[in-house]
Amino acid sequence: MVREIQTCGYEGLSVGEFVERLTAAGTKTVIDVRANPLSRKPGLSKNALAKNLEAAGIAYLHAPKMGCPKPTRDRYKFDRDWAAYTKGFLAHLSKQGDAVALVAAVAARSKSCLVCFEADFNFCHRTFVARAVARLAGMQVTHLTDQKVISDQDILSAA
Repeated sequence: MVREIQTCGYEGLSVGEFVERLTAAGTKTVIDVRANPLSRKPGLSKNALAKNLEAAGIAYLHAPKMGCPKPTRDRYKFDRDWAAYTKGFLAHLSKQGDAVALVAAVAARSKSCLVCFEADFNFCHRTFVARAVARLAGMQVTHLTDQKVISDQDILSAA
C-alpha cells in the first residue's frame, strides 16, 4: 500500500461540499496550512472548520509555519509573479524542517489532507508543502480536485 499525503483547496465550495470531498477521499486528518486560518466563507475559518470536520469524524490541525509569509503573499497580490512567489515560499519552507517533520509524522499516522483556499493546486503553496512532506516520509502526493483525485506523479511526469 502506497502512503499518501492529500491536498485540497476549498475555493468555490461550501463547507458541506468541502467536507463531503474530504470524506469521500477517506481523509482522517486535515492539516490547515494557511498562515492565517480565516475565511469570508461561512464555516471555513479555523474554529468553525474544526467543528465541521469533527462532526464528520475528521481531526483538525493548524500548521501555521507551513503558511506563506505575508510579504510573499502581498508581493504576489501586487505583481502576480508566480516564479517570484515560488522562490519566496521555497526559501521560507527550506527553514521549516521541524514543521515539515511534524506534518510528515501526523500524515504517517493518519490519512491526511493539506488544506488551503486555492482550488488550483498548481498555484498554491500547499503543493510545495506536500512535496516536502512526501520526500521526507516516502509518500505519494494526491490532489483532491473537482470530482477527481490527481496524483502529483502524473503532473511531474507530464512536465
